[in-house]
Amino acid sequence: MDGGECGEVREEGQGVAVDRQALAEGARERARQRPFLQRVLKGMSKGDRRFREVLIGRNFVDTRLALLVDGRMEALEVERADGQNWVGAIFKGRIQNLEPGLKAAFVITGQEKNAFLHYWDMLPAANDAYEIVANHGSGRRELTLEDIPKAYPVGAELMVQVIKAQIGTKGPRVTTNITLSGRYLVLTPFNGQCGISRKIEDAGERERLKEILRELAVPDGMGLVIRTAGAEKKLKYFVRDLSLLLQEWERIAEKMQRSPEPCLLYREPDLVGRAVRDFLTDEVDRVVVDSPAVFSQLVQDVGTVAPKLKGRVYLHDKPVPLFEYYSVEKQILQTFSRKVTLPSGGEIVIEETEALIAIDVNTGSHHRRREGGDGGLILAVNLEAADEIVRQMRLRNLGGLIIVDFIDMKNRADQKKILDAMQAGMEKDSARFQILPISPFGMMQITRQRHSQSLTNDTRRRCPYCDGRGTLESPQTTAIRVQSSISAQLGGERREALALRITVHPEVMHYLREFAGEFFGEMEARHNAQLTFCASEALHRENFTIQSVPAANPAPAQPAP
Repeated sequence: MDGGECGEVREEGQGVAVDRQALAEGARERARQRPFLQRVLKGMSKGDRRFREVLIGRNFVDTRLALLVDGRMEALEVERADGQNWVGAIFKGRIQNLEPGLKAAFVITGQEKNAFLHYWDMLPAANDAYEIVANHGSGRRELTLEDIPKAYPVGAELMVQVIKAQIGTKGPRVTTNITLSGRYLVLTPFNGQCGISRKIEDAGERERLKEILRELAVPDGMGLVIRTAGAEKKLKYFVRDLSLLLQEWERIAEKMQRSPEPCLLYREPDLVGRAVRDFLTDEVDRVVVDSPAVFSQLVQDVGTVAPKLKGRVYLHDKPVPLFEYYSVEKQILQTFSRKVTLPSGGEIVIEETEALIAIDVNTGSHHRRREGGDGGLILAVNLEAADEIVRQMRLRNLGGLIIVDFIDMKNRADQKKILDAMQAGMEKDSARFQILPISPFGMMQITRQRHSQSLTNDTRRRCPYCDGRGTLESPQTTAIRVQSSISAQLGGERREALALRITVHPEVMHYLREFAGEFFGEMEARHNAQLTFCASEALHRENFTIQSVPAANPAPAQPAP
């Protein structure tokens, strides 16, 4: 039995640790460097006084936006240079077929895959994210599920909006409940309900905004929702925002009438445009970009919608890359790590599967003891984990069914604290969610709305070795399969000697050398065979090849036993 060299095995890392204290100290130093007037106004503010920064970095691959709160990354958006963001896009569509069993229609939109339109998404939307203040009627007649096949037969044309991007082989999911988002308002052309975001909690401010809603000239059949960013804003800001939204809607409606075939009617702005609309609020202290072109675009856009924020936009001119300079690269790397460490020394382990996402909370091997004994430690670690889990779900764009296995707690009051912490953290999330209390088995179930692929699926490829399983056969298991295949080829009656060349991965070769040499020597003698083993790094670790080759100095044929 001959053989070659063994390859090197690369072991999986143990997670990426981020020094939160260093991040906070860096943020405090940058906060002290702000202009004096900005610091005074921030100190007088009644809202959140934490230091907020938006970083926008562009390269030839993508544009990335990171929101930092006291130096810690709280939001991350990535837009590929060769990709397209279809969530929020509006199309003129045509019903291709109806599936009564699924209670859904498949809609031609002019894209590669037909869109999936559930019957429920063709009915007027019921949204509990805002408080209804007024109702201006509806631009469409009321429907029930039974009416839909008649109202939208095969071939019918309709306007649809993407609410979930294409994921894998599944086409995009769409709705007929169209919405157009502005900086302070959301226009609903086919739904006459007007309301205020429930995230604006101050009772006095809600009353003021209700009066503003009543003063706005909203066309009959259309509705408006005041976004969270509209808090504390004067009437003139809403008037301008409404005017821009109505102009955009007129362009969409005109193109709908003019286009004879299914086509794209409207797309959401690019990442820089969405940053101006969604991120650049009065709470943001600084916006830093590393591209002169993006800087110019940003200053121009901000000057149009919020001129007083122009002084907060900066161009990064340091030799160190933007995301490295602000210690964001390591935080981004952490979002791809299977393990995330906690300040106490504990950790959370995140596993993504096709069916669900499992998150396990561990105390870790180097935790610090705290007052109150083990019970106090467990509660402290679980509270840290709750905060980090909410953040990681948002950063990684995790959606669907999420199961969290917290460290076991018998005290019902402690379990309630964890539930309250999770709900408070998720309230900041723009995605719809539902959280169930911790079950008797110590598990918490969460559902979170999925608009697009998770960050991992969007930026990572399936491993060509394990094919997404996350594990590989041990060398012992592969060696057993090698032995079984050799035995199958050597079986049967034969008069001449048989020579085989077996090629395996170096790791399997190492195991065969150490433990199987004598066994295969006996096999050669018993079957009048010559076995030559070779190692090849090019082989998948679980694969091997067996080839017949000319025998060297063939031995006399032996009769089969």
